Amino acid sequence: MSFYEQVSANRRMTFFLFVVFFFLIIALGFVVSFLMGSYFFVPLFGIIAVVYILVSYYNSDKLITSLSRAKPADKQEFKQLHNIVEEMSIAAGLPKPKVFIIRDSAINAFATGRGPQHAVICVTTGCLSRLNRAELTGVVGHEMSHIRNYDIRLMTMAVILVGLAVLLSDFLLRMFLWGGLARGRSRDGTGWIMLAAIGVGLLLAILTPFIAQIIKLAISRQREYLADASAVQLTRYPQGLAGALEKIKNDKEPLESANKATAHLYIANPLKGQKLWMKGLFASHPPIDERISRLREM
Repeated sequence: MSFYEQVSANRRMTFFLFVVFFFLIIALGFVVSFLMGSYFFVPLFGIIAVVYILVSYYNSDKLITSLSRAKPADKQEFKQLHNIVEEMSIAAGLPKPKVFIIRDSAINAFATGRGPQHAVICVTTGCLSRLNRAELTGVVGHEMSHIRNYDIRLMTMAVILVGLAVLLSDFLLRMFLWGGLARGRSRDGTGWIMLAAIGVGLLLAILTPFIAQIIKLAISRQREYLADASAVQLTRYPQGLAGALEKIKNDKEPLESANKATAHLYIANPLKGQKLWMKGLFASHPPIDERISRLREM
């Protein structure tokens, strides 16, 4: 598959997955509204949702760097890293993002922010000490591609929507437990339509967080393939990123500051040795061997 074919295929799949995600949120919201029987709380919930989205969206870079224990990279101490980031910024035609480092010997990196004008690239000190310049350039090119392709905005919104899905489902489950839904609709009777709606609502409330998480991780996997391909376009040297991924593959050390909330942002899964049920669905990244193979063939 050529570079442009790979980019087009990944964008189509990402669009499809995001549409499914939005329909999931809409379906859950509709069931909540119907079963409540009172629309007094709908505007209130809408205001809370908007505030939640805006605060999370505009502070995403600060939240992620804080959770990851990342610090601004001093220009003198990390001169080569700043030079590489600047080179990739020029190649991508973007303003230079903020540069952060995580002091950890594991090899990994991520990009975050709400867009190219408010972006952050963060690498571990393990990247600086264990990768050669071509490999480090490949890693930075990968993260710059996430910025250029607006993956950072996409994944920020995905995380926010997953959070909203969890809040909606938790709200609905609590209403079931308190019996508020039954009281709210008692005046309309308890016919088979109401019972069916309650059944659907309860099922959605239970399954939505899991479905939302699967969709979020599927989006993340597709964006990794796209960023690999885009990094080659920036660096013109696929072997650099392939070599970095090979070293990451052989690195058995977990990243101490990583967690399940931020794992999908990294260039490779930072939670080493984690065993997952239905691994393909719940993996935050595509198989690293497949990524290396694709790069070697370019």
